Amino acid sequence: MSKTIEIYTDGACRGNPGPGGWGVLLIAGDKRKSLYGGDVETTNNRMELTAVIEALKALSGRQQVILHSDSKYVLEGINSWIDGWKRRGWKTAAKKPVKNQDLWELLDAGRERHDVQWKWVKGHAGNPGNEAADALANRGIDEL
Repeated sequence: MSKTIEIYTDGACRGNPGPGGWGVLLIAGDKRKSLYGGDVETTNNRMELTAVIEALKALSGRQQVILHSDSKYVLEGINSWIDGWKRRGWKTAAKKPVKNQDLWELLDAGRERHDVQWKWVKGHAGNPGNEAADALANRGIDEL
């Protein structure tokens, strides 16, 4: 395995639902790569999940990853909720269908391919990686 890859992800939505975008900043040593995209009708949570999925998909081979997200939804979901959802057949503790199951399944598969350390970062607080991911997410909306 090569050195650890730092990833910053963010999602944005103008209206919820509404047009949305996702952004990713990958940092490997002195190399940086930006990814972004958007959807004309989506939600903020879907864009947050899509950013993480696309980030992990962009990596080749098994990688050591530190993934930074300002989404408590993504981090709580991947660290606390997903195993229970899977055990219950993608139902919440209240026996309701899991929202965004299609994306959670993709994220679950993506995390299995890499060694991921999940880190929460406060959004809109001046963290350069998070600010860059936020700008990319907004670019994803602007370029729809």
